[in-house]
Amino acid sequence: MKAEFTAIIEAAPEGGYWAICPEIPGANGQGDTIEETKHSLIQAIELILNDRRADILRGLPDDAIQEKVLVG
Repeated sequence: MKAEFTAIIEAAPEGGYWAICPEIPGANGQGDTIEETKHSLIQAIELILNDRRADILRGLPDDAIQEKVLVG
């Protein structure tokens, strides 16, 4: 799955950086560098979206229609 999200990155008072993604509540990351922080945030977004997808697909009837849609 490919998508584009916003990363808001700020310097952490104790050193390093932290990041959030406003489009995905609960997705946050941290790291010593901006690149580490972005990677951490990407991993958090992937985990949340994969978990949400698995949760919704669990128990779907066999005849449910699944199609991909393009947004934007």
